[in-house]
Amino acid sequence: MALRSAASKLSYFYRSTLKVSPLQQCVRFKSTCPVKVSHVDHLVLTVKSIPETIKFYTSVLGMEEVTFKGNRKALSFGQQKFNLHQLGQEFEPKAKQPTAGSADLCLITTTPLTAVAAHLKMCGVEIEEGPVQRSGAVGAITSLYFRDPDKNLIEVSNYNQSIKESS
Repeated sequence: MALRSAASKLSYFYRSTLKVSPLQQCVRFKSTCPVKVSHVDHLVLTVKSIPETIKFYTSVLGMEEVTFKGNRKALSFGQQKFNLHQLGQEFEPKAKQPTAGSADLCLITTTPLTAVAAHLKMCGVEIEEGPVQRSGAVGAITSLYFRDPDKNLIEVSNYNQSIKESS
């Protein structure tokens, strides 16, 4: 009896929390979702060459190379990191279809974009677009676009005014 009651409560929880749309075959959470995501800890970049990727991100973007469990490699910056997976030798669990060159990343810097552009030129990195105005997560940004060795699109941006001023 207790098992049936628990199953009934669980079933009610799923029905009241999830709205399943058979036509769209997707699950939508109501605004009362108990999960609140606060920030990104890390993401995984699948790359053709880990050493080449490390060289690019450390010299061009000032990230720090990190070695962790099992001699795995990551690139650390701020309070985030990019874990690196060698294409064809990914760690489990992994993306369903790991692919090098499929990322589109926006990175925020306080370095003026004129200095960023000069540094990119000095490093032999071609700017594809910018500076251009875009919309960031917490306000307007000005961005430069270029590609990493795997052809991932990298956007480096400045907020147009400090977040405190726009709040």
